Amino acid sequence: MPNATGFIAALLVLIGMSPLWADDLPGRITVTGEGRVFAVPDMAVVTMGATAEAETAKAAMDETSVMTNAILERLAEAGVAERDVQTSDLRLMPVRSNRTSSDTRPEIDGYQASNRVTVRVRDLASLGNILDAVLTDGANQLGGLQFVVSDPEPLLNEARVKAVADARARAELFAEAAGVTLGPLVSLSEAGAQFPRSEMMGLARASDAGMPIAQGEAELSANVTLVYEIGSE
Repeated sequence: MPNATGFIAALLVLIGMSPLWADDLPGRITVTGEGRVFAVPDMAVVTMGATAEAETAKAAMDETSVMTNAILERLAEAGVAERDVQTSDLRLMPVRSNRTSSDTRPEIDGYQASNRVTVRVRDLASLGNILDAVLTDGANQLGGLQFVVSDPEPLLNEARVKAVADARARAELFAEAAGVTLGPLVSLSEAGAQFPRSEMMGLARASDAGMPIAQGEAELSANVTLVYEIGSE
C-alpha cells in the first residue's frame, strides 16, 4: 500500500509547481471571421397546394386528387422532370359548425382535404408560365417561392476562404494593437455555413408570362474561428 504521507507530499509539490507551468503557457488570440459570396440563382423552389371542401370526406379527397393531378399534368407539360416534383402533407379534417351551445359539441358541416406539391424549376425562363398554368388549372394555394443555387458547394468554399482571410486579418490587427507578434495557428473551426437565401434585387419577367418574378441574387456565407499563439519576442 502506498505511503499516504508521501502521496500528500508529492501532491503538494505538484500544486506548488502549477503556477510555474501556467506562466510557461503562451498567450493566445481568438478571432472569428466571416466570408460572403453572392451569385445569381439558377433554380427556383416553389411550394403550391390544392384544397377542397365537400359534404363528405370522400368527395373532398376526390376533388383534391383531381386538382393535384391537374398540377402534375401541367408541370409535366412544361418539361419539369419527375425527380423535381414531390407531393406531401396530404390532409383530411372535418369542418365544424360555428353553432355551439353549452351542452352540445359543434356539428360537422363537411370535410376539407388538402395536398401540397413542391417543385424545383431549373429553367427559370419558364417559371412565370409554369406558375400561371398551375394556378389557372389546379393549384389554389401558393405556399412560397425561393430562388437558390443548385450547386452551392463551390461558392461555399469561396466563402470559407474569405472567412479565413477575414479572421487572419483581424488577428494581425489585434496583435499589432496589443504590441505583440502573431504566433502559429493553433486551431481552426467552422462556426457554420449558410446556404442561399433569396435576395430580391429587382423586378424581371420570366419569358412572356404575365406574372412578374423577382430573381435577384442568392447570398452564401461561412463563419470560422481561428486561435493563434502570441509569438515570443
